[in-house]
Amino acid sequence: MMLVERDEQLAFLAGLLAEAVGGRGRIAVVDGPAAAGTSALLDEFVEQAAEAGVLTLTAVGSADEAGLPLGVLGQLLRGAPVPAERRAAVRELAAAGAEGRQSAARELGALLLDLAERQPIALVVDDVQHADPDSLACLSHLTRRLGRSRIMAVLGRSGRAAHRTAEFHQELLRRPGCHSLVLPLLTPGGVDRLVAERLGRETADRLAAEYHRISGGNPLLLTALLDDQRAAARAGAAGGGPAVADGYARAVRDLLHRGAPGLLTLAQALAVLGAPDGAGRLLGLDGTEAARGLRELAECGLLDEGGFRHRAARAAVLDDTGSERRSELHGRAAELLHASGAAAAVTAEHLLASGRVEEAWTVPVLEEAAMAALAEGRVGQAVEYLRLACRVCADGPRLARIRTALVRAEWRINPSVPTPHLAELTDALHRGHLRPSDGLVLAKALLWHGRFEDARDVLSRLDLANGPHDPETAAELRTTRPWLRCWYAPFLDYVPSAEEEPGPLPGPSTAHGWRLEAATALDSVLSRGPSEQVVAEAERILRTSRLDEMGMDTVESALLALTYGERADRAAPWCDGLIEEAISRQSPGRQARLATIRAEISLRQGDLPGAERHARQALEIIPAGGWGVAVGGSLASLLTALTAMGRYEEAADRLTVPVPEAMLQSRYGLHYLQARGRYRLATGHLNAALADFLACGDLMGRWGLDVPGLIAWRGDAAEAMLQLGDREEARRLLEEQLAMFGQGAPRAKGVALRQFAATCDLRQRPAPLRKAADILQEAGDRYELARALADLARTYHDMGELRRARLTARRAWMLAEECQAQPLTRLLGVEFGWSGGDQSARESAPATADGLLSDAECRVAELASHGYTNREIAKRLYVTVSTVEQHLTRAYRKLRVSSRVDLPTAMSSLTRAG
Repeated sequence: MMLVERDEQLAFLAGLLAEAVGGRGRIAVVDGPAAAGTSALLDEFVEQAAEAGVLTLTAVGSADEAGLPLGVLGQLLRGAPVPAERRAAVRELAAAGAEGRQSAARELGALLLDLAERQPIALVVDDVQHADPDSLACLSHLTRRLGRSRIMAVLGRSGRAAHRTAEFHQELLRRPGCHSLVLPLLTPGGVDRLVAERLGRETADRLAAEYHRISGGNPLLLTALLDDQRAAARAGAAGGGPAVADGYARAVRDLLHRGAPGLLTLAQALAVLGAPDGAGRLLGLDGTEAARGLRELAECGLLDEGGFRHRAARAAVLDDTGSERRSELHGRAAELLHASGAAAAVTAEHLLASGRVEEAWTVPVLEEAAMAALAEGRVGQAVEYLRLACRVCADGPRLARIRTALVRAEWRINPSVPTPHLAELTDALHRGHLRPSDGLVLAKALLWHGRFEDARDVLSRLDLANGPHDPETAAELRTTRPWLRCWYAPFLDYVPSAEEEPGPLPGPSTAHGWRLEAATALDSVLSRGPSEQVVAEAERILRTSRLDEMGMDTVESALLALTYGERADRAAPWCDGLIEEAISRQSPGRQARLATIRAEISLRQGDLPGAERHARQALEIIPAGGWGVAVGGSLASLLTALTAMGRYEEAADRLTVPVPEAMLQSRYGLHYLQARGRYRLATGHLNAALADFLACGDLMGRWGLDVPGLIAWRGDAAEAMLQLGDREEARRLLEEQLAMFGQGAPRAKGVALRQFAATCDLRQRPAPLRKAADILQEAGDRYELARALADLARTYHDMGELRRARLTARRAWMLAEECQAQPLTRLLGVEFGWSGGDQSARESAPATADGLLSDAECRVAELASHGYTNREIAKRLYVTVSTVEQHLTRAYRKLRVSSRVDLPTAMSSLTRAG
């Protein structure tokens, strides 16, 4: 390495050497932090002295050879021109015990003084702090006699001197001819010069400041960083900042091993704690000694005020600490932190790292830290804390409570993970260790996995009918009953109604309050149908709380209340935001469950590709085998989307995925039956399809969930009956379904009107189909709108209104294309003479328009694009026919189209651009 910012020190040493050559012996002690470049400076001085004709005798002290008698002096004499007989005499004296070694030291001193009479000598000893005592005695003897000699002694040392050499250094510094040099670390300017020399000026301008910050100006660390950067550049892995890799880590370890005794252990304590505070106490050092050690670590460039200058330095020190020693330090750190009242999360991290949790206080600390981690979204850490607590907790009831919390936490990551704990919790229930509130959690987990008999056993043993219960159990009961009604209705009989609990209701700001409100809102939608009040309540819950504050039951209930309440457009952005939050909080289990709901929302928006994407994502995060009975949700959405897109072979493959038999006793089973029925209907298995739809309806009726917003099974069954030729029964079912609609469920009503039109005579069909199209457009279901428009186009065609038929069919075809509903696009192509690549159905409006349509023009153009005549438009909008014509003329000009036939394409392009 080129010497940077060392010219002043070299010049000072050269001046002392000149004085020694002139007969005035000199001593220089070159001091500096570990790895600050002392050795490089002494090597350069030796070269310059040799070039000047000075005899240079060099030695290097070593901690490994500190016990070797006269080891350093022996190195010095290897290069000295001394007769062989005198060397032999010195060796004999050195081997003759302590007195002999003293004589040998005097003899060696005399030899060097004699040599200096003939030629100036530079004695250079690096790392003198590691010199053996006899060599130090000889050097002390010699330096006292340098006054009129031609000898210069240069002694280099790094870091704090050992106790046995401290007196020698103090004695030297008291000598009249002794001078002390302190070698500083490199300044930012020096680092800049070195970076430019090694990596070029452009890199220096960009990264020199960062290199100085990371290395602290220590030449060893800086050189390692530059080597890492060059290696990264050769491998094509250099990024925008400094490369901090293995070379830097090795340099950190090397620096510490070169340092003063105790410096490495202090650095290890600091690495374990992550901050300087308490490092001394961790090692049992007094405050003065710890402060001195920390100061030395800072002086050599490893530390700044907050600890290690770079996390790679801390990692290097931890890697260099044996696992047993590291575990011991973490254990002691946990004890110290707990005794000083530190936060549970900080103490728990050390307990986790140590694995030593024998003390009674450790379990409560781990519990508290886990709860805090869950609240902050650090689910993985919470799981680790709870697992460790489970391993050591000997208190049965407490262990059951911890294990229940562990099940809940692991559920966020992957619902299949907690399965092994269920048997242990069931055993705790039999032993009487499980609280009723935790028993309800266990029952829910068993239900998820389809272990219905075990769930019944748990609920029976809890004896929930005999109250009053503790507040937590009472709150859990209130939320469990509406939740069961929506997910596992057959189990309602095992849980007493909320009215039977005399305890106070939980406050609306608590997690229990949110769960109760969300479950009640969903229960209301599924038992009585949607209402604006319930929809507003669901959105309030979603708006006023975070994902980890609520719990997944609350999130699902609120989102599904919006979805089944026919507010898919309002549910979608909430669900998307929650998915992003689950990703950021590292909760893949929650992400998968939210993706399942998002797939169902996409289906209700007519977004078939989106439904497929979200359903596949859910099944990729959690494979089908890990979902339990809930697999029916994602499978149903995927199966429905694939069927509507005409990908029947892929759909058939999904039907071969094993599902728990118990799934049909849950809400997930209803969706699965409907999806399977639609696949069978699309592939010509009409009787099997009808059986699925009727079975779905039978379960919904028995469970009190027979609302079209959940599953409009009557319409699906009617479609199967129509294809089987049973028009009267199909009409009866559809009339029954239409009678169920109040002000809510517009989408389900639009679908039912489309299906009902098929039971009417030809001349009676346009009215319900147009109404269905209006409703479905307002509801935002593009796929069902395309189906309604396709039926309307066929009706117009059969009635001989070919122009209206073709206009309506084009609009239907475009919507079907957007949804990738290939069976529908192909059918329309066949019926209206379009080939698959025919541009007559695909052509789009120009990309720009002279101006935006006014509201009135937009309403008229939209109705015209759906095939309404000018007179029909005038009647619907309560304006004159002349006004309609004027609006259309302006709309044609702005959209750059020449006729009504081009309106569907132009309006669609305008909508997409908006």
